[in-house]
Amino acid sequence: MNKKAILVLENGLIFHGNSIGKNGLTTGEVVFNTSITGYQEILSDPSYFNQIIVFTQPYIGNTGINTKDSESDKIYAKGIICNSICNNKNHYDDKMSLQKYILKNNIIAISNIDTRKITRIIRKYGIQKGCIFTEKNSNYYNAHQKLKKKTNNNTQKNTFTIYSIDKNNLNTNYRKQKKNYFNVIVYDFGIKKNILNILYKKKCNLYIAHPHTNFKKIVYLFKKKYKKKIHGVFLSNGPGNPKNNKNIIKDIIKFEKNNIPIFGICLGHQLIGMAYGSQIKKMKHGHHGSNHPVQDILQKKIIITAQNHNFNIKKKNLPENIIITHKSLFDDSIQGISIKNKPVFGFQGHPESSPGPHDTLYLFDTFISNMKKYNNN
Repeated sequence: MNKKAILVLENGLIFHGNSIGKNGLTTGEVVFNTSITGYQEILSDPSYFNQIIVFTQPYIGNTGINTKDSESDKIYAKGIICNSICNNKNHYDDKMSLQKYILKNNIIAISNIDTRKITRIIRKYGIQKGCIFTEKNSNYYNAHQKLKKKTNNNTQKNTFTIYSIDKNNLNTNYRKQKKNYFNVIVYDFGIKKNILNILYKKKCNLYIAHPHTNFKKIVYLFKKKYKKKIHGVFLSNGPGNPKNNKNIIKDIIKFEKNNIPIFGICLGHQLIGMAYGSQIKKMKHGHHGSNHPVQDILQKKIIITAQNHNFNIKKKNLPENIIITHKSLFDDSIQGISIKNKPVFGFQGHPESSPGPHDTLYLFDTFISNMKKYNNN
């Protein structure tokens, strides 16, 4: 007999389903993801830290879990909501079922839920907090009371890292360092593995920095320890409100004043905007999926993108030195910016394309091109 699980939303709505994860209770922001494929990459994306993911795709798990597609070492989401899960996995590369993966990561999850109804609620009323609990672990009233409590969903997100060591050193062990590669400082706010893979394939030596590693420390390490030139700075994705990472703002300007190229994605893109005077807003229901159409304004083309964010740069009162390079065709929100006459740019989506599509990989080539120009000069 299937174990029962219950989902309670902040607005008081109750959904009954089956437990497909561990027993217990969990709370978090409920966000929906519209991707048709790529559930493994989504679940292992650190940007979902403290959130509960609703999969709008009604049937997930059919290709199991493999050893290559995870974006980090575990599931960072607080919970999972789906309509139906497949345990009869069928893929040449699978190593375990999705349910086994969920249980291995000690995640509370619920299936047999009308996920489209939840999606419509979030689209209409905005992001809801939610509580999932299994039988005998709580009741409706207690679960709803937990959602009413004021919680800081961004706790410790300004120090959230995956691959960095600490603020006094840089991680250089992700891949073997090679001669004639660009030396790139990668600020790790909760970075996805495939970003690092792509940068390395594009011939970049990676120096992964903790978010609190300041400009002076990095310059000191490169002069005294590595005796190398810094060719570029990459600002990664990560969970939560970019305002919790204000310490990096002044350092972005310091790198730019030294003409060092900078590229930021998702949270990193928002930090670039903040560094040059733009304001940040929390979106009604965010963008989460791998099927979002975006217009590249400069190249006059349409690209399909992967997205995962709840915050965005405000269009209102945008400083004159910020150029809008990309915009969403869903809601006209800012998707890309560059800084006038500076080798600094950002993109709101996920150009590492994990899961796909691969339309935005060219943005990494722009970063490489900027570093070549800087190195030659």
